[in-house]
Amino acid sequence: MSYWKMLAAPVLIVGMFAAQSAAPAQIVVGIGIAPACPYGYFDYAPYSCSPYGYYGPDWFAGGLFIGAGPWYHGRAGFYGHVDNRYDPRNGYRGPMPANGDRAFNHFQGNEARDGRGNIGQVSHSAANEHSAGAQRGGGGARGGGRR
Repeated sequence: MSYWKMLAAPVLIVGMFAAQSAAPAQIVVGIGIAPACPYGYFDYAPYSCSPYGYYGPDWFAGGLFIGAGPWYHGRAGFYGHVDNRYDPRNGYRGPMPANGDRAFNHFQGNEARDGRGNIGQVSHSAANEHSAGAQRGGGGARGGGRR
C-alpha cells in the first residue's frame, strides 16, 4: 500500500497540470469610442476636445467631423487645414467649446495635417475658407464629433 501512496501524489500533480488547457496568447487594443466634442478633438492622446477654429471646413463632411487619431474616417492621402494657434501644445490656454456653441466663419488655417497628426501639404489655400454651417448640426457618429 505504501507504494501506491507514494505513486499517487506525483500522478495527481501531473494530472492536474495536464488537465489545464493552454490558452492562446492574446493582444487586445481597445481605443473605445471617439470623444463627443462639438468641433472635433485633437489628433493626439488624450484626444481632448478641440476649440472651434482649430479644424477647417475640409475636416467636416455634411457637418460631421471626419475624425482624427484612431477614429479618423477620411480618405487616404487626406491633408486638411488646421489653425495650430488653438493647440495647447503651442501654448493655447483659451476657452474650450461646449455642446451647442455657435459657429463663426473666420477660419484662419496655418498648417495642414493628415488624420493622424502628420504635417504635410494641401492642394488649396486656407485663405477665404469659411466654416459657417460646416461645423453645425446634430451629433455625428462618423468621427464621434458632435456639434
